[in-house]
Amino acid sequence: MTEPTRQKEKAKVQRPARPLHPGVQPNRRIEDHALIGNLRSAALVARDGTIDWLCLPDFDSDACFTSLLGTPENGEWVLAPKARIQKIERRYRKDTLILETDFICDTGTVRLIDFMAVRQEHPRLVRTVVGLKGKVTMHSAVTPRFAFGRSVPRVESADGSLRAFAGPDALFLRRSDQSAAPPLVSDIQVSEGQRISWVLSWNYSWLDEVPPRLDADEAERETERFWIGWVSKIVPPPRYRDTVVRSLITLKACTFDRTGGIVAAPTTSLPETPGGARNWDYRFTWLRDAVLAHNAFARAGVRDEAASFWKWVMRAIAGDPSQMQIMYGIRGERRLTEAELGWLDGYGGAKPVRIGNAAYDQFQLDVLGEVAAVIYAGAKTTGQVGPVAQRALLNVAEQTMQVWRKPDKGIWEMRGPDRHFVASKVAAWGAIDRAIKAAEETQLAAPVDKLLAVREEIFNEVCNQGFDPELNSFVQYYGGKQMDASLLNIPLFGFLPATDPRVVGTVAMIERELIQDGLVLRFKPDATGSVDGLLGDEGTFLACSFWLVNTYQMMGRFEDARRLFEALLALSNDVGLLAEEYMPKLHEQIGNFPQVFSHCALVNAAYTLAETRA
Repeated sequence: MTEPTRQKEKAKVQRPARPLHPGVQPNRRIEDHALIGNLRSAALVARDGTIDWLCLPDFDSDACFTSLLGTPENGEWVLAPKARIQKIERRYRKDTLILETDFICDTGTVRLIDFMAVRQEHPRLVRTVVGLKGKVTMHSAVTPRFAFGRSVPRVESADGSLRAFAGPDALFLRRSDQSAAPPLVSDIQVSEGQRISWVLSWNYSWLDEVPPRLDADEAERETERFWIGWVSKIVPPPRYRDTVVRSLITLKACTFDRTGGIVAAPTTSLPETPGGARNWDYRFTWLRDAVLAHNAFARAGVRDEAASFWKWVMRAIAGDPSQMQIMYGIRGERRLTEAELGWLDGYGGAKPVRIGNAAYDQFQLDVLGEVAAVIYAGAKTTGQVGPVAQRALLNVAEQTMQVWRKPDKGIWEMRGPDRHFVASKVAAWGAIDRAIKAAEETQLAAPVDKLLAVREEIFNEVCNQGFDPELNSFVQYYGGKQMDASLLNIPLFGFLPATDPRVVGTVAMIERELIQDGLVLRFKPDATGSVDGLLGDEGTFLACSFWLVNTYQMMGRFEDARRLFEALLALSNDVGLLAEEYMPKLHEQIGNFPQVFSHCALVNAAYTLAETRA
């Protein structure tokens, strides 16, 4: 048994599955879910066969199944055996996003196959039950609720489909074994060798057309061909192949194919603090994620996706660089107004449930550095730092020179006071540095002398005001004593080498102050909320732990890097997915799910581990 396998088995022992009761909403953990999607939207499928989250037609649309954040009355689709379940086994079909769940029951065994058909005119969710052994009675209960669980639709028959509609949305339900409209609630006995499919389609309610009947079996074959064909382009690292491929499939599944934008997660308001108020909408595209996502795709050899996302970034930031936001909608929208949905109880009672994200208009200095890094890296990926990239880099650098002295909200979008965060200043240094590199490589007409002077000024200020000699460490912000995992970006940006004594001292302090059960906290929230403006503890941040893997490897601490990486892999759920955070005391994942930041960091760490040791 390999080391990752041993870790995985250990993790399973620590986190026993909770009892599941068909037809009754169980206390589902975040990690009890799997993702299916069609490169436009995505659904979460729980271990018990319930789909409790689905937004249609797009990632950022209103949800029609919202019980994940409320109750069954807020919409879901239960599809599970009525007989007593002895065991549940599930997996993704190899190198695809087709989910297979086997229910081993007292009376027999059935397989539930879930997927969303890719690149269809109308979004299609397909659920197929296959009898494997004996006879099993399956219970299907579809509870459509539009407007995030608030709107109860009108239901009627329409051309062989059951049509549910309210406001702008309409859902159409068909079943493969009958030509008439199926009921929303039904029981059906499935025998060995029998195969029955349900197809749920979306359309605008004001269009009279019923989406054409879909051949579920052919759609399954086409979807399988699509994913296997896409995965065939990946150049995996020599170790951890399956884990890296699963993470890359997840990143692809979170990509809005029409524009190249990548949602940070397909969910909203899954809490960072159990029962708390750190509940944010992640169905948007963060510029900060751009560096990690672009690098992950580029290092894996899927350059079309890397280039597509790079082009999305270039379109989103076009115009006056002083108006650059930290995040945009998946099509590049700028206004992401935040609202609270008071009718939803929240996951595990965590309120408020939010849609939109007020952080979009925060000033976060570090974004300038991350945008410069992805422009520079993306231009390299496409083969040259051409005139468009040159102009964009210079615009970002000029804006950075104007604003780098200002305090900001920092990388973690603090809702407390503005501060001079060290990681933000390091990122500002990175923005100037990338413009200088582009100028040196392309004869870019840039004020190089001024850029060099500002880069040196930022470097000196950070080393003088952001480094605490008593602690022998950089600190979270000027004058503070707290640690912050974002300081791990110092060597990743190239600000200082990982072997510099100041970086070594910073890593030692992070190990002392921010390591919890072997994993890394972003920072330590305090009882007054003075750090980020909010109360309550949060879990260890998985992306930060992967950053530490990178840093260990760059420092030459190869065994520490490998051990931490494999411990992190053991935290993924049974189908290889990671949320934003992990709560050691609960042995559970928390935060929005699955989290692009976590999976990008995993992929990049895997390739870093594969690089030749110096």
